[in-house]
Formats: sequence, structure tokens, C-alpha cells
Amino acid sequence: MSVLIAPDKFKGSLTAREVTEHLTAGLTGRMPGIPVVGLPVADGGEGTLEAALAAGFRQVTVHAEGPTGRPVTTSYAERDGVAVIELADVSGLGRLPGPPAPRTASSYGTGQLIGAALDGGCRRIVLGLGGSACTDGGAGMAEALGAQLVGVTERGGAALAGIDRLDLSQLHPRLAEVDIDIAIDVDNPLLGSYGAAAVYGPQKGATEGDVADLENALTRWSHSVAAATGIDAACVPGAGAAGGVGYAALTILRGRLRSGIDLILDLVGFPAHLAAAQLVVTGEGSLDHQTARGKAPAGVAARAVAAGKPVVAVAGRSLLPPAAIDRLGFNRVYPLSSLEPDGKRSMLHAGPLLEVVGRTIADDWLADAVG
Repeated sequence: MSVLIAPDKFKGSLTAREVTEHLTAGLTGRMPGIPVVGLPVADGGEGTLEAALAAGFRQVTVHAEGPTGRPVTTSYAERDGVAVIELADVSGLGRLPGPPAPRTASSYGTGQLIGAALDGGCRRIVLGLGGSACTDGGAGMAEALGAQLVGVTERGGAALAGIDRLDLSQLHPRLAEVDIDIAIDVDNPLLGSYGAAAVYGPQKGATEGDVADLENALTRWSHSVAAATGIDAACVPGAGAAGGVGYAALTILRGRLRSGIDLILDLVGFPAHLAAAQLVVTGEGSLDHQTARGKAPAGVAARAVAAGKPVVAVAGRSLLPPAAIDRLGFNRVYPLSSLEPDGKRSMLHAGPLLEVVGRTIADDWLADAVG
């Protein structure tokens, strides 16, 4: 019996690769010789770049601007003319040098990464959105690719209140030659009570006043973009992804919005590995109501169920009731909290706990196969 291990990260504790390694150690420690394929996955947010590199893409280093303009060294993954870009790795919260900057943080560095991939001859770009530090509607990204924001003299979402018009005449010429897939795991529009500023602004340090200012600025930005592109996409589900970067990617870059996990699973070769597996193991730090909304474990489970393969999930904690677990298709869930109820200790010792879970999965699912 071969086992396919395809987890997402345990946020704040372990990367997807580390989760994979610890589960593999537990499984093979209990059942030496069991074929195990480790395939870290992601849904477009943090970990997308790592998943591509683990699947054999090469790393291309780029020097760019972080969300506050500070220089950072980042990278994209490339294979056969396909570039995988993770916004979080250049314009994400983890790149902030200090406190959050909800009004001034920018996606400019993401545009620089896209430009580097274009200059490198890539024919297709997969843009993973999630974990952004900015709420600038993708204006910084567009500016880095040659867009001129007439009337705007500073970076960041709040400055968009001063935009007079958007000039796209100097946009990077190769944008018209490439296919751009936008990997998202949210369905927020750009504007409104469920939009980028209202929902995600507070998570990036925005006060109530900041949210109101950002909403007004993004509204003005959307009018300028619609006038320049002829596309009115402010209400499109997913346009609000990554502080509205999804909106600019959809309109100015003419990208296609895609389910992040489905896109990444295909990129890393999941279908071929699934066909050869008899058991699938997935997971993430917290299985909760968000899991079913495009998160990696749900996408992995859906593929496994469709292929008639049993699938189990591992998590730091599970808040899902039995009915929700059944709906997602998991045959069983193994929460680390059942081994270590203290959340902080569980996160601190997640690696060894995952190895214990790996041994338990081997006992529960593999004993008969090797007996």
C-alpha cells in the first residue's frame, strides 16, 4: 500500500514540507518499506512557492520592494516556461519590517516579481494570492508593470483617493503574450461590507477610520480602472483577494480567477501521484468552518473521494462537527489536540506529535496491507 502525504502548512508552527517530513517519519518508522510520496501543497497563499519548489520547479532569485518599500530578496519558481509567484513572499505580512502599515503598504514588489518572470521569458504565470500586508487594490503591482497612476504621488491604498486617471499605455508589452492564472481561496469582492477593506483591513492593522478611507480610495481606484480597461469587476467574487490585488490582476493583467488548491494540485502533479496511492493523508493547522471554503485539505479530499481513495486529515485542532467531516469526505481526522490539549505546547512540539500521529495512521490503515 502506497501513501500520498499532501498537507498544507500548520500556520505558526510548521511549513507544509516539515509537516510532510514528520508524518513520513512516523509512518515509515512504524512500517519500514511502505512507499510514501510526500507532496506539500498550498491554496495560493503562504507556502505556494515552497510547494512548487518541492515539486521540482527551479528557484529564481529576485530583488524587489517589500510592502513598505524596504528592499527584500524574494524569488519565483519556474519550470517549462511556467512561473509560480507567491504574493505573500514579497508583499506579505511576514515581510513587514515593523508594525502593520494598512494605509501605505503596497503590492509594488509583486509587480516586480511578475516583471522579472516576463523578462525571463515565461509564457504562463500562476499568481498565488493571500497573506498580503496591503489593501491597495493591486495598484502597486500595476505601477511596477508600467501603469501610470495620474494624481497619485505615494504608494499604498489610502493614496488612491487622489487618483485622477489610470494610464496603461506603458504597460509591460509581454503581458499581452502570457496566460495569467490567479490562485485564490476567498470569494470577497473588492468593495462593500464583504470587501477587501472591510473584511481584511482590520487584520492588517486598520482602524475603523482607516477602513472607511481605504474603502473610499478603492472605490475611486475601481472607477479609474473601469474607465481605462472597460472592465467593471469590483463586485466579482475573488476580486478582493490579497487586499484587492485580485481585482487588478483580473482587470489590468487580464488574468483568470481560479481555485487556488485546484490550480496548485495540478501544477505539482497531484493527479498522477493520486492514481498510484491507496491512502491519502492531508491536513492543516486548524480544521474549521473556513476549511470547506477552498482550503487545501478540502481540495485534496475532494480529489481523493472522486478517485475512490480513502483520505484522512491531520490537524493541530479540529473544530468541525462529525457531519462536516463527512461532507468533506474525510474518513478520519487526527487532531494533535487529542495528544496535547495545551495549544501552545502543541504548536511548539507539533513535529514529534505528528510523528506519533503518523505511527497511529500506520496502525489504523496499513497493518492489514503488510500483514
